[in-house]
Amino acid sequence: MKNLPEGMQAHLDSGATTLCWCWKIARNDGATQGFTDHDADLTFDGVTYEAASGFTATEVQSLLDLAIDNLSVSGALSSSTLNDADLAAGLYDNASIEIWRVNWSDVSQRVLMRKGNLGEVKRGVCAFTAEVRGLAHILNQPVGRCFGYGCDADLGDARCTIDLTRAAFRADGAVVSATDARRFTVSGLGSFGDGWFTGGKLVWTGGANKGRAMEVKRHTGVAIELWQSMSEAVVAGDAFTITAGCDKQFATCKSKFNNAINFRGFPYMPGNDAVLAYPTASQPMDGGSRYGN
Repeated sequence: MKNLPEGMQAHLDSGATTLCWCWKIARNDGATQGFTDHDADLTFDGVTYEAASGFTATEVQSLLDLAIDNLSVSGALSSSTLNDADLAAGLYDNASIEIWRVNWSDVSQRVLMRKGNLGEVKRGVCAFTAEVRGLAHILNQPVGRCFGYGCDADLGDARCTIDLTRAAFRADGAVVSATDARRFTVSGLGSFGDGWFTGGKLVWTGGANKGRAMEVKRHTGVAIELWQSMSEAVVAGDAFTITAGCDKQFATCKSKFNNAINFRGFPYMPGNDAVLAYPTASQPMDGGSRYGN
């Protein structure tokens, strides 16, 4: 049930409404943006909602149970504050979103229809589509520790204790040549073996992507492949810092990082083989018949 502000119910009952949709997005970097499907900018609560942004939304479906609301928003990459580079850089990942129904002739008459977070974002050449997850999606997230073979700590955090500033786990390099924004050859990693930085993180310290980071999918000799393409072009001379990767396995923690004492997984926990095991017949220790002589 929604509580309507004073005057809005009368406006709805009039039969001739002046309503529009407004979307407020708060990114994880602290930036707040507003968009509206009205033909003129609107301002309330200190946020200006930009018109002609191309934002549209699908029909919202809500149930009485705890199912996640079914909703997505689409928009053109034409806004001065919404562009492909920011989407590719992950600035909108899990950003909070508020969806308002507003009387554009009197913005004090407005009601908050939905609140949640942006989920999966699909980008095209000129437009994007973003999944909007309702507040119930938080109930699907694991809370606390989970028992499993792999370590549930992040490499370098307080539970892991590995110091990633050490020369053994960190290197500075530069791009020598680039196939595209995801694959390139580098200098500065010659003293490290193949795969040392696989699963690690690369942070750009120079070039068009300066300040942005991406996980490393594969490290082979002087070749680096990232999991996703960078939002800007990667060219020769772009500088970066890269840190070692960890596959969360006990053997890696022990041999690569010498940190077995702080491993946060359960490598000797019985698995599916133990659960599904059953007794089988076997020969007696003395070699006689199983049923006696």
